[in-house]
Amino acid sequence: MKKILSEIQYDAEFIKGHTLQPGWYKVLKVFLVLGMMGGYFVLFGGRKTLLFAGTFLALSLLVHMVYRVNTRKFTRSWLDFMVTEKDGQLFYQQIGKFYYLAILFNLFAAILLSQLV
Repeated sequence: MKKILSEIQYDAEFIKGHTLQPGWYKVLKVFLVLGMMGGYFVLFGGRKTLLFAGTFLALSLLVHMVYRVNTRKFTRSWLDFMVTEKDGQLFYQQIGKFYYLAILFNLFAAILLSQLV
């Protein structure tokens, strides 16, 4: 259990400090997700919203873990995740199209699943 908590803490610190997305977008996307969940609840009710949220979050966790594993804890370049090292410090370029396509796929899959059930 300690190992899992330390890995979650590692990821949380990386997410707070990375430069893959502008700082304003990191804040904005929280409000985008909350607003979308609220709108989904108003339109479709609690059951479909929970199914949508659960599916979207589970698929997004899967994307996160795929990137985490293939970048060796965000220290190596992979697909559209570009890392450069200078004087022992890691620098990240903004994340690209593969990541955002995966998130869009998650969104549409979650909508489809929640509407079909």
